[in-house]
Amino acid sequence: MTGPSTPTRTTRHAVSTDRAPAPAGGYSQGIAAGPYLFTSGFGPQDPSTGAVADTVAEQTTQVLRNIGAVLDSEGLGPEDVVKVTVHLQHLHRDFASFDAAYRAFFTAPLPVRTTVGTDLMNILVEIDVVALRRETPEPS
Repeated sequence: MTGPSTPTRTTRHAVSTDRAPAPAGGYSQGIAAGPYLFTSGFGPQDPSTGAVADTVAEQTTQVLRNIGAVLDSEGLGPEDVVKVTVHLQHLHRDFASFDAAYRAFFTAPLPVRTTVGTDLMNILVEIDVVALRRETPEPS
């Protein structure tokens, strides 16, 4: 019989790209920790212009582009996402349009998802994800 394993400290680092909106406060765009990449909640701001589209479908597409840029900066893509948390300003009104735009970004097997109605500031959707980082071979 063996005893409890000794926890080991996992390295972590901030993830940042100019292809996604800069943080508006005291947080990172993402954190890579152990086998995971965690993103902050991204809104629909275009990183070049700051513009926000009018519809939830357009906003969802831009949010997922922003998340995609952070994933890409770590060599990841939508297929590496395992968990998604979505906040919709108008959950009942916008769910179908949001879901259609979302499905254009992700393919099967779809990540697990939580979608909630939230009082957002001047946007219709905010999304954060957790991705599983690919194992890299040990240097020889």
